[in-house]
Amino acid sequence: MKIDRALMGDLNDVAKSIQDLEVAGYDGAMTVETSHDPFLPLVLAAQNSERIELMTSIAVAFARTPMLLANIGHDLNSFSKGRFIMGLGSQIRPHITKRFGMPWSSPAKRMREFVLAMRAIWDCWHKGEKLDFRGEFYTHSLMTPMFTPLDSQYGAPRVFLAAVGPLMTEVAGEVADGIILHAFTTEKYMREVTLPSLEIGLARGGRKMEDFEVSYPAFIVSGRNEEEFNATKDAVCKQIAFYGSTPAYAPVLGIHGWGDLQPELNRLSKEGKWDEMGTLISDDILNEFAIVGEADAVADKFEQRFGDVVDRTTALFTPSGDDHRRAMKAKT
Repeated sequence: MKIDRALMGDLNDVAKSIQDLEVAGYDGAMTVETSHDPFLPLVLAAQNSERIELMTSIAVAFARTPMLLANIGHDLNSFSKGRFIMGLGSQIRPHITKRFGMPWSSPAKRMREFVLAMRAIWDCWHKGEKLDFRGEFYTHSLMTPMFTPLDSQYGAPRVFLAAVGPLMTEVAGEVADGIILHAFTTEKYMREVTLPSLEIGLARGGRKMEDFEVSYPAFIVSGRNEEEFNATKDAVCKQIAFYGSTPAYAPVLGIHGWGDLQPELNRLSKEGKWDEMGTLISDDILNEFAIVGEADAVADKFEQRFGDVVDRTTALFTPSGDDHRRAMKAKT
């Protein structure tokens, strides 16, 4: 199993951070699109590392166009000598329309076309095929030598898609190289909804699970002492509550019979009662969404739940993340 870690913080710190992660033995370093651009740190990371994979987890696809991301993806993959993974997500309607000022419609259908459009552009650049992509949402039919990259040695990057619902999961299986499962996912939801949907998509794309990677950044509640454990538990409960307040994620709660919790969390979020939301996450709910236990038990618990499904995970959620990485690598 591959173990990744987030690459966060000031751009001035990226060089040292990526070197530390590579020396520590992490397989991948990931950026996230929150308050900063997710691609700029990976340029510095590529320049200051040799082995570690570099991944956006995630960049918001619908805030951009296929041509724009095709350019960025090509450049990062070339500069990193084939180590870049383009992790994309759709975000939700309010962010796309109100924050980015971009159109929103049929997100799964649009994402499928988005990825296929990028691949058509890359095929033009790397295989010499004529660019003539005409879809419902995107059209790309013009490419001249001036705009065609010449550094094609490493080809196109791999593309991973973030997915929660069955439709987006099917799209990931059909057109992507991997899926980024949301941390707001339980084993029950993964096995009863995610995996069957993924198999449908893989079959549609003529591929098998062996050709695909599943990334799952599980919540972990642990710590080197009681104070750390309780602090992590409180933080994870608040995070679960925050995600649970989003209507799009309601089916994950619903499959466990906790459907009434979602509108209550949504109401509290609109009132800004973030701390109160976390108190609604009971120990039963926490144990479904998170790996909870002493630091030396985390790896075994993760392996028991997800070892037959997950190909890569993230050592991120506790101060003892490096201990968890070593334990997970020892298990796999």
